[in-house]
Amino acid sequence: MSAVSATLNRAVRGVRWYVTSLMGDRAYGNYVAHHRSTHDGQPPLNEREFWKERYREQDLTPGSRCC
Repeated sequence: MSAVSATLNRAVRGVRWYVTSLMGDRAYGNYVAHHRSTHDGQPPLNEREFWKERYREQDLTPGSRCC
């Protein structure tokens, strides 16, 4: 039973990771990690500014997306 439970738990975590990544829930965290590693000493945008800039950029260059 323990092996089945561990496998199911791993599957649920994988689905959760996929959905949150697909929906963009991890975008700000990824941005902050990237910014810290490539822009020493410069503060990153706060979360509100990040999302405003991200949506502005999407509106300017829609590319291929569903909506």
